[in-house]
Amino acid sequence: MKRRDVLKAGLMLCGRAVAAPLPAAPDQVTVYRAGTDGYHTYRIPAVIRTSKGTLLAFAEARKNSTSDFGDIDMVVKRSSDGGKTWSAQMLIADRGEYSVGNPCPVIDRKTGTIWLPLIVAPGNIKKEDLMEGRVAQTAWLTSSRDDGRSWAPLREITSQVKDPGWTWFVTGPGVGIQLKDGRLVIPCDHRISGSDVPYSHVMFSTDGGQSWKSGKAVGEKTNECQLVELPGGDLLINMRSFHGQNRRAVARSQDQGLTWTNLRLHEQLIEPACQASLIAPGSGRGRLLLFSNPAATTRVNLTVRASRDQGETWPTSRALHSGPSAYSCLVDLGSNNAGCLFECGEKTPYEEIRFARFSLDWLAAKA
Repeated sequence: MKRRDVLKAGLMLCGRAVAAPLPAAPDQVTVYRAGTDGYHTYRIPAVIRTSKGTLLAFAEARKNSTSDFGDIDMVVKRSSDGGKTWSAQMLIADRGEYSVGNPCPVIDRKTGTIWLPLIVAPGNIKKEDLMEGRVAQTAWLTSSRDDGRSWAPLREITSQVKDPGWTWFVTGPGVGIQLKDGRLVIPCDHRISGSDVPYSHVMFSTDGGQSWKSGKAVGEKTNECQLVELPGGDLLINMRSFHGQNRRAVARSQDQGLTWTNLRLHEQLIEPACQASLIAPGSGRGRLLLFSNPAATTRVNLTVRASRDQGETWPTSRALHSGPSAYSCLVDLGSNNAGCLFECGEKTPYEEIRFARFSLDWLAAKA
C-alpha cells in the first residue's frame, strides 16, 4: 500500500486504527495594534499578494479615536515570507486633519502595477453631513510600480466615478479584481441626494487604471461589497445588507458590472451588518470561493467558509477567532494556502488587526 493510502486509511497500531493527524491550526500574528506608532486605532484591513509574491497589508491609521471621521492616514506593511513577519509601518497618504480611507487595492497582472483607490473627506464632520450633501467625499487614486515600496502622489478621479446626484460615495473596502479580459473592477457603494438608502455598485477601468467609470446600482439597502468572476464570465457580488434579516445580499452581472440581476438574501451567510470578504483563489475563476465575516448577529466569531458551487451553498466553515471581530480581507497564498487579515480583540473588535495563515486542508477538516 502506498504511503498516501496508509495515511488516508489510518495506521494500524495494536489492532486499532489511528487516524491521520489533522492539518495544522492557522498561524496568527498581529500586524497592527491599537495605541502603537502614534495612532489611537487601526481599522479597515485590506491585503493583496503582488505579482512578486509580496503581501501588502493596508489599514486606516486613526490618529485620535476609533471614529470613522477625523484625522485618518493610510498606511501599509509588507511581508516577503507569506505573512509570518511584517515590515515597519509605511505611510501612503496623510492629508492633515482630513480622513483618508476605504482602501480597495487591485493588481494589474499584465504590468504588475498596484492600484489603490481611496476616499478623502474633511475630518471634523458627522456622517449626516456627508449623506445630506453639506460636505463632499472625493475619490483619489495612487499606485505602486515597485512592489509596494513607494507610492505615487494621489490624483483625484471624483468626476470620473461619482455621479453628481450622489452624496455618500466610498470604495470597498477590501480588494478589487481583474477580469479575464484585463478589466479592473472595484466594488463601491453610494447614496442618492435626498435619501438615506444605500446602494452597492462597481467602478471599472478598461485602460489599465488610467481612467475609470461607474456602473449602475445593484439594489437598495446594500453597501460595502466584494465580488468575484465566475467560470462562465458572470460576476458575483456579495454585499452588506440592511434588509433587517441578518443575512448577506448577493446578485449577479452578465455585463461585467454595468448592470445587476437577481438580488437576494443568502440564508447561510449570517451577518451583523458588517463588511465581509469574498475571493476566488487560484486560476479557476470561481470554481472555489472563500468567504469571511463575523458569522453571528453581533460582531463576533470571525469565520471562513468555502463553496465549490459558485456561492450557492457554503458547506465548509471554520472559525479563526470566536471573540469580538469585525472587518476582514482574504488573500490567496498559493500552494493550497490562504490568509485572512482581520479586526479582532478580547473586549472589542478594534484592538488589533491580525493575519491568519491557513491551509485549505485545515478549512475542509472537521474541527
